[in-house]
Amino acid sequence: MKTDIPEGARAPLLWEAILSLLSLVLGISISIVIYGLDPQIPMLLGVIVACIVALRCGFQWKDIQAGMVNGIYNALPAMIILMIVGSLIGVWILAGVVPTLIYYGLQVLAPEIFLPACVIICAVTSLATGTSWGTTGTIGVALMGVGGGLGFPLPLVAGAVLSGAYFGDKMSPLSDTTNLAPAMAGTDLFTHIKHMSYTTGVSISITMIIEIVLGLQYSASNSNIERIDTILTTLDSTFFINPVLFLPLLIVLGVSYKKMPAIPGIALGVIAGAICAASLQGADYNAIASVAFGGYTSETGVSDVDSLLSRGGMDSMMYTISLIIVAMMFGGVMERTNQLRVIADKILSAAKSTGSLVVSTVLTAIGANLILCDQYMAIVMTARSYSEAYRERGLAPENLSRAVEDSATVTANLVPWNSGGAYQAATLGVATLAYLPFNFFCWISPIVTIIFGVMGWTIWKIDDEEPRESSVERDL
Repeated sequence: MKTDIPEGARAPLLWEAILSLLSLVLGISISIVIYGLDPQIPMLLGVIVACIVALRCGFQWKDIQAGMVNGIYNALPAMIILMIVGSLIGVWILAGVVPTLIYYGLQVLAPEIFLPACVIICAVTSLATGTSWGTTGTIGVALMGVGGGLGFPLPLVAGAVLSGAYFGDKMSPLSDTTNLAPAMAGTDLFTHIKHMSYTTGVSISITMIIEIVLGLQYSASNSNIERIDTILTTLDSTFFINPVLFLPLLIVLGVSYKKMPAIPGIALGVIAGAICAASLQGADYNAIASVAFGGYTSETGVSDVDSLLSRGGMDSMMYTISLIIVAMMFGGVMERTNQLRVIADKILSAAKSTGSLVVSTVLTAIGANLILCDQYMAIVMTARSYSEAYRERGLAPENLSRAVEDSATVTANLVPWNSGGAYQAATLGVATLAYLPFNFFCWISPIVTIIFGVMGWTIWKIDDEEPRESSVERDL
């Protein structure tokens, strides 16, 4: 996807584009690893370097600023969703929705099967609704509470939740990314899903084996049973616990299945939770409004319960939103001034064989998630950049769409400053780098895709089947 260069400007040199990228990556790494600082300021310094490079290339400030603004604009829906999800978590805890899910989950899910059950539950939910974000913001939050009650490390639980959520998302015909990838690559939706099933089937199978092995290491010891009994007793005495409180969750899942947009769908969940809080828990307007903004603070005196339930609120998402804003400023400048395109072209020029082309596609998509900080931009940029190369080599477009979605979609949540990583960390309450090693499906997927590409497995040629039209062409 090449951006038009204004008159009087030139394309960046490779070293100039790399300088901008290194200023971001090294700045963040040094600040976090050595000084333990938050990433916003070093990311802002990366924005400054990218702007200086753009000015050196002859771009006017109005063009650079337009790139920043456009980058932030692209992330506005994600930021709005973040604020509403923060309110939803706070209100659902006050309403007893989350405590009820934790209460029954602790009674049903044994430690030995909990991790693979997390993957399956989230996979089915995400497959049915087409949204990994909606799954983690509802079912995922409850499972984090159940896992904490069972004594599991929270990063381990977050990894299982995300593995299932992203498997369902990328295989669901209702998912926006699953529709976007084939549209950009030039194939149709169901051919894309069928072609993904080869690599995705291997990735989720490996993930399930790992989760089963890890789960078997946990058993219901006497200390864990006593801990769970304490949590159950405390929840029962603090909240009105009843299956009727599943209703707000079912409403959100139902409207997601009906393809209601995420913002009104989650907002409807907040309203349903507020009604339950007032009618079933006796909360007044002041209490509901307070937790919707500031989050719920649990003061039961039982540390396990208090740590599980003290969270949520719109205010808790402001840190994450500031991170997304700065990240999208950088990505917007890099895209508008063609700095990312220069790096992608260099990678593409080195791809001589089919295997190296697939490897280049995967690495470009992951790099786009690091730089552009948004999975949708990563999908569009990578697919458009490589579509001509796949066509010239006689490769069917579903090879490209699979490589893009097996990398761009699933790795966004592994980057702390990407909108996906920032959202999941804020929603699940676990730092991105903490859950990354345990999010098996999302980092195994690109590896499996690379192996399939290098070995030539299920790499379809254009002549293998009758030509297929893209979903975009079909809709015109």
